[in-house]
Amino acid sequence: MIRWLCIFLLVASAGAQAVPAAPADDELQHFMAEQGLLTKLEQMGQTVTDRTSDLVVTAMGFLGVPYRRGGNSAETGFDCSGFVRAMYQTTIGLVLPRRANEQAAATQKIDKQDLQPGDLVFFNTMRHAFSHVGIYVGDGKFIHSPKPGAQVRVEDMGQSYWRRRFDGARRVLGLATAEPQPAQP
Repeated sequence: MIRWLCIFLLVASAGAQAVPAAPADDELQHFMAEQGLLTKLEQMGQTVTDRTSDLVVTAMGFLGVPYRRGGNSAETGFDCSGFVRAMYQTTIGLVLPRRANEQAAATQKIDKQDLQPGDLVFFNTMRHAFSHVGIYVGDGKFIHSPKPGAQVRVEDMGQSYWRRRFDGARRVLGLATAEPQPAQP
């Protein structure tokens, strides 16, 4: 969220008139209030929160959909990356790459302790980096389409299997600016 705040402030200030010298905290607050930036930042923060909430709620609506290698829809089933891709495209309007390792490469690395609902979590389940992906839902849990014979489900990242295979966390950029598309559970 801090990254988005910084990016927004840089973009907003580029369009504003030049401000002499760096203002103190009170002056910055006053300047931001005069320019309407505080309201815009609050709205942007609420938009990001709403979209990530929508993403998690939408993903939960697919609990029980069967795993299918190469699958990317509720009708045919999902594999892990197909599930993540479908959730982001349907809810947020962002089209992520198709494979888990490509999704990792296309997203911003974050520390595990900075995970927020909607972030991606990656695991090494096939003896190579970023071979499995899920969506973090909060409280140390993630939702994913795990393997053949299983269904979309929520799991605890603290379980020894997942803890040992954790490969990193990523944040999807552009979350605040994408246009959502209607969900189809």
